[in-house]
Amino acid sequence: MISKETIDKIFSTARVEEVISDFVTLKKSGSNYKGLSPFVDEKTPSFMVSPAKQIWKDFSSGKGGNVVTFIMEQEHYTYPEALRYLAKKYNIEIDEDQVELSEQQKETYQNKESLYQLSEVAGEYFQDQLWKTEEGKNIALSYFQERGLREEVIQYFHLGYSPKNKNSFTQFVLSKGYKKEILEQTGLSIFKENSEQGIDRFRERIIFPIHSFSGRILGFGGRILQNHVKTAKYLNSPESEIYHKSKVLYGLFQAKSHITKEDNCYLVEGYMDVISLYQSGIKNVVASSGTSLTNDQIRLIKRLTNNITILYDGDSAGIKASFRGIDMILEQDMNVRVLLFPNGEDPDSFVQKHSSDEIENFFKYNIKDFIQFKTDVLLKEAQDDPIRKASLIRDIVSSIALIKNLIQKEIYVKECARLLDISEQVLFSELAQITQNKLESDRKEFKKEIKLQPVENKNEKVDFTYKIEEDILDLMLSYGDYEIKMNYIEGEEAYKTTVIEEIVHRFKEDDIQFSIDFYNKILVEIEDGIDKGELRTGEFFVKSEDENYTRFAAQKMLKKYFISENWQVKEIFVPSLEQNLSKNTKDVILKYKSVKIIQMIDKLAKDLETPDIEEEKRNNIFQQIIKLKILLKQIKDLENKVI
Repeated sequence: MISKETIDKIFSTARVEEVISDFVTLKKSGSNYKGLSPFVDEKTPSFMVSPAKQIWKDFSSGKGGNVVTFIMEQEHYTYPEALRYLAKKYNIEIDEDQVELSEQQKETYQNKESLYQLSEVAGEYFQDQLWKTEEGKNIALSYFQERGLREEVIQYFHLGYSPKNKNSFTQFVLSKGYKKEILEQTGLSIFKENSEQGIDRFRERIIFPIHSFSGRILGFGGRILQNHVKTAKYLNSPESEIYHKSKVLYGLFQAKSHITKEDNCYLVEGYMDVISLYQSGIKNVVASSGTSLTNDQIRLIKRLTNNITILYDGDSAGIKASFRGIDMILEQDMNVRVLLFPNGEDPDSFVQKHSSDEIENFFKYNIKDFIQFKTDVLLKEAQDDPIRKASLIRDIVSSIALIKNLIQKEIYVKECARLLDISEQVLFSELAQITQNKLESDRKEFKKEIKLQPVENKNEKVDFTYKIEEDILDLMLSYGDYEIKMNYIEGEEAYKTTVIEEIVHRFKEDDIQFSIDFYNKILVEIEDGIDKGELRTGEFFVKSEDENYTRFAAQKMLKKYFISENWQVKEIFVPSLEQNLSKNTKDVILKYKSVKIIQMIDKLAKDLETPDIEEEKRNNIFQQIIKLKILLKQIKDLENKVI
């Protein structure tokens, strides 16, 4: 766990405008900076950065926050990963706070970090062997060059080489102080029973480092170059505490920004497929590394896009694999298309034989929707056999049944009917039968989705309440620590306080709470701050680990429109919100109390409509309504007076 002191140092050192300018071209706009949104395509800049407040807001996508949340959004990092990214950028040493960890937890954590460190050392070692040794240059580098890979691509994927000597790497890392047990856990070295002399797992192979989502090396793939050797062509790191092949996609670290930008991910099988396609200009591509596609891998892609295009070899094994993958992707509520290469070709070999234009055209005219793809393949198998054709129809409808979106489902049924020359009624009947056999939870989910549709107008009467609540939070987050002078009755002596303290005090005296749980969570944090002698404004919340806090605080603190400095140049002085804080604070408190009283009166009036209500209870309710109406009039009178 990263210590609080380190987190504070990162926040105080990292400049939001510097970090964001690595990804977005920013131009000065008043006291802020403006640029095009990195998250959506737009022609008019709506992305704003405030150096003074150290926050950003993207008005196109609605995203916003601090320097850490920007890295989380841009690079799809977790909170700790974003902190580590910034610490590395600003050369901040990270202190790990392990006070709360048990001895066993400390040992587990330290062991995991050792595995990461060893993997990084191994990656650098293999790269050095490729670029700095004669053996590496003559064998591995020449192989890559024969395959047509450019040097910058080789470096971008951190490709390397493990030399012929059976224990070169093992001796190298042992001399660095790494223990035999750590080497065995990573699988980089193999030790025979009771032997201290290990051998290199990947000796005499070219090396493909496998990165995590955030760029840390988890494991390696190695390819043998000598065809006559009786051993596996490809060798992968074994499962370890940091490497789980079913939860990793090769090339995802390099491709993630391209996947987001293109809103599509190409999925292949091998390392060289990824690298060759990347070099040809298709950069939004990842590989399952020769393993069967898993739900964890699909969910990794879903963090970046809802669209997957599967690229498979044109043989029967590739086709069967694509069928399984299609259904798994549909189950994850994603869109899937398929591209089959000519028989005997894979993405790597195809790219080697064709120009960029030919590759682009092949993709353009041969990618098929999964319905069309499955229909084409299965019709060839069925030929004129009616039994097999009926089976293929059930197969395709079973895939359609996995789609959760009802509109999409109907469109696919109609497309399937057109392609198979069969009535829509028959297909809908088959779909209904399949749907009836699904789990009860799925049926409840469909019913819930339908029931939720007509509820839109129920909040119309309380929209005004939400607006006032937002105004109150706006004042507290943007100007909460500002000193104001307050009085509510004409002639009464004004007292000094702060915006936050005044609002919290007035809420507590009438036991008022917000209508939305999230707003109340913020209020509780602010009240807790007062108890601890702190005024928790937006600056407190934008540094929170909770992305909901940071986004909301940034939205309140950074407005899309602001008063231009040109007005003052023209001697036109527009009063700012800060100059009217006392009045605005009083007004919003009184308005909110009025709304709360009106809601109480409405509730009591509904209670009067209860059938067979006792006379005594009716009289009590009447008395309460009269008192509330008197109170409401007093508040309205205060609202109308200018103090």
